[in-house]
Amino acid sequence: MIIDCHGHYTTAPKQLETWRKNQIAALSDPANVPSKGTLSIANDEIRESLEGAQLKFQRERGTDVTIFSPRASVMGHHVGDATTSLHWSQHCNDMIHRVCTLYPDNFVGVCQLPQSPGTSLDNSIAELERCVNEFGFIGCNLNPDPSGGSWNSPALSDKYWYPFYEKMVELDVPAMVHVSGSCHPGFHTTGTYYINADTTAFMQFLTSDLFKDFPTLRFIIPHGGGAAPYHWGRYRGLAQDMKRPPLEESLLKNVYFDTCVYHLPGIELLLKVVPIDNILFGSEMVGAVRGIDPRTGNYYDDTKKYLDALPLSETDRHKLFEGNARKVYPRLAKSGIAKKLKEKATS
Repeated sequence: MIIDCHGHYTTAPKQLETWRKNQIAALSDPANVPSKGTLSIANDEIRESLEGAQLKFQRERGTDVTIFSPRASVMGHHVGDATTSLHWSQHCNDMIHRVCTLYPDNFVGVCQLPQSPGTSLDNSIAELERCVNEFGFIGCNLNPDPSGGSWNSPALSDKYWYPFYEKMVELDVPAMVHVSGSCHPGFHTTGTYYINADTTAFMQFLTSDLFKDFPTLRFIIPHGGGAAPYHWGRYRGLAQDMKRPPLEESLLKNVYFDTCVYHLPGIELLLKVVPIDNILFGSEMVGAVRGIDPRTGNYYDDTKKYLDALPLSETDRHKLFEGNARKVYPRLAKSGIAKKLKEKATS
């Protein structure tokens, strides 16, 4: 079984984008009363949006299941207010639920949260509950900077986040730390801001006692962990200088990394530095980097090819492609793909 832990619905039908544009345009109309409204998209349109993209690549690349969430770069938590974000997130999550209903063997859902700068996390808690309990979703994407680049929210270790963490623990779901689009002119969204955020989250975890308060809390830092693997010695040294526990003790029972690194040397470094038990296979296919590498003739985001090129033991391959995902996302066993997981395990 090959489980891709990092997939976004980047190819959603255009009606979703149109709804969002209309919602944003209405924000400047004083007479407008915010309303969730309706979204009309036929099942065949959803199928068409996936068959030539994510499903095609699943078949070609040999992956079985994608843990699927709304498109991260357009979460746009800095747009409008809490109501704006709630209605947008609900529509996006409803779309993911429809995808998982149409293709229960291929996708399992992870939700977008209706975060909004300077507000409580009550809406996010309620939406997480809705998506887990009603839709069978198995996790969420948590934005550490809903401002879109101003970084004016509390650090992830701050008690501001604790009510949400309590709900995560209660539901036994992890969060992928994932910012949205950048509204800062100096931060390219996928080339700079994403990697900055990944690295920032890692450092916030390193300097806190968060996991003493929540020993079962689990986070996935995407995009290979940002700069963390490349500067692992720096972080080990900083922890030592600050009289913090070693990384293996303070972080690695709770923090995991994906393989969304788009060249072989980067994957080799990730696996050399980070313990194999803390790495989940991910590709973010049809995402930030969609082209073909002229040096290899393969898609940059076909991360399975990099792993296939390495001399991994069968035990390590199982951890990377399936075992670690099952550990981090225990609700996989209760999801729509549970039967497929069981069949693969006994085949």
